[in-house]
Amino acid sequence: MQRTDHVCNTPFRQLIVRKRPGHETQGFLQAGGRVLRCALGRGGLGSIKREGDGKTPIGRFVLLDVYARPDAGFQNVSALPQALIGPNDGWCDAVGDRNYNRRVKLPYPASHERLLRDDHLYDVFIVIDHNITRRMTRGGSAIFFHLAHDDYRPTEGCIAISRADMHWLLPRINGRTVMVVG
Repeated sequence: MQRTDHVCNTPFRQLIVRKRPGHETQGFLQAGGRVLRCALGRGGLGSIKREGDGKTPIGRFVLLDVYARPDAGFQNVSALPQALIGPNDGWCDAVGDRNYNRRVKLPYPASHERLLRDDHLYDVFIVIDHNITRRMTRGGSAIFFHLAHDDYRPTEGCIAISRADMHWLLPRINGRTVMVVG
């Protein structure tokens, strides 16, 4: 992971995510005085998260690492640790596997998600500390903060914002920024 100096002088202490009234799978992310539109999980918000339920977990989460495609224009834009992703990068979602909810190298024998996707959703993403530092079997994997589809359709449990909003936000967060969902 590499750190960069292209960051805002006063990073946000917290990002607040709330459900959009009347829309279980869409929300608003408040960052300082700005309110950004976001997509939520297909299962809405949930205080108990289980693998495959499509819920975006409610809680207070540390932002851990930034992953980006080398050709996506997101390199060196955040004070968070950053790594580039390539065709051999995946994320294990196999309950019971020793690398459950961890980055893995492909090919990988257990169930996994490919990080270098054909769509733009993972051009850049941030791993949030849901079920990472204290992993629980079936507690949910690959809960990321990533790019949204143009129509803000639901995610599988992640939080997603537009490319423009992510470009604006990344220089304004660091390892002390927390995401509060709920």
